[in-house]
Amino acid sequence: MGEIRTTYTKEIKLKAIHLYENEDMGIRSISKELGIGFTTVQRWIAHYKREGIQGVEEKRGTSRNPLKGRANKDDESDTEKMTRLEAENAFLKKLLAAKRGMIQEKKNR
Repeated sequence: MGEIRTTYTKEIKLKAIHLYENEDMGIRSISKELGIGFTTVQRWIAHYKREGIQGVEEKRGTSRNPLKGRANKDDESDTEKMTRLEAENAFLKKLLAAKRGMIQEKKNR
């Protein structure tokens, strides 16, 4: 089984960045002092340098493009819903007819 991932608060991330930027501590020293993995601290610093304070904020559960994705079925109008359901009904009728045809062929053999 995989390891359980630890989620660090924004304050801990900023403390690590502060130690790196203002206290002239190395990444290894910071990771030992805070008990956090070297690559984790390294990633936080890289994100901070690239994106500023937003780089250390929690991003899980947020979409990069909130407008992209499946359309909500609640948003469709009654006519659109009726058209979609009629097409689905026609497809299912054809599928049922095809299955019945296959059953008829097996019985005739």
